[in-house]
Amino acid sequence: MGRELAKVSVILSFYNERSVLPELLQRLRAVFSTLIANKDVGSYEFIFVNDNSTDESEKYLRSELKNGDIVLINMSRNFGVSECVMAGMTHATGDAVIYMDADLQDPPEVIFQLINAWQADDEAEVVYTTRTRREGEHWLKMLVTKIGYRFINAISEIELQVDSGDFKLLSRRAVDNLLQLKEDKPYMRGLVSWIGFKQVPVFYERLERFDGRENTKMNVLSRKVIYYWLDRALISFSDAPLKLMLFSGFGLSIISFCYIFVVFLQKILGVSVPGWAAIMSAILFLGSIQIMMLGFIGLYISAIFKESKRRPRYIIKEVLRPADAG
Repeated sequence: MGRELAKVSVILSFYNERSVLPELLQRLRAVFSTLIANKDVGSYEFIFVNDNSTDESEKYLRSELKNGDIVLINMSRNFGVSECVMAGMTHATGDAVIYMDADLQDPPEVIFQLINAWQADDEAEVVYTTRTRREGEHWLKMLVTKIGYRFINAISEIELQVDSGDFKLLSRRAVDNLLQLKEDKPYMRGLVSWIGFKQVPVFYERLERFDGRENTKMNVLSRKVIYYWLDRALISFSDAPLKLMLFSGFGLSIISFCYIFVVFLQKILGVSVPGWAAIMSAILFLGSIQIMMLGFIGLYISAIFKESKRRPRYIIKEVLRPADAG
């Protein structure tokens, strides 16, 4: 029982969080000051990945480089949270890596529990957080999210922990294996589950945004979130839509043959069949099914096309370390 931690890296992907950063840094530093004082941690680093923010976030973090505990990674454009987390992992030097959101909905104080849970189990390579309560979030968003997790679990080859987000501790071994995965659109929650190893939970209450703003960037019914679930969660980890199309095709074929038999039988018996409405309904129904199936096929072809181009997931504009403080 127990492990000795030499260094912990904390990765924080952010976009336009200037109003939150001072409080976030103060609380993170307080947490790690206590951990070091208790000899739970030898050293630490905060890796801030700037997803091409347009506010004063970068300027503020540049001014904090002189404190010696910050690495600032500036992306060349907006790439997304998962890509930024992967970029942070490539520059993380810790024996354990924690990644979390920068908006203070995930309290930094939960890091105590993450490290304690990891130290308490020599076999655990991942400690994930499970939300017991989510303050300030609409009931519809929580309902859709729960349904989405259960749907993915039902049809995919992996099992996602329900009510668990992007707030985790990964061992160096888990990070090294994660970085070997080179797919174009990484779905972090799925990939962390896919790599396996022993994974243990920590329970906590998720808070509202510290600055009071509504998190409109991740509206659960927005086009961006719908594409995220389709491109990353569904297509990356399941071929269930393709199987559904196959079985639907078989089922519709059987129904069609039965209907043709009925039509011929009515013709032989001389039954008058006006049929216009029935024919149009059948055409519209089968046409919509075909279009939907082509859409699913298109998603998979699009994923293959993107993977075949082998573009890098992201481009880093610059990496700033304490030595670069002005």
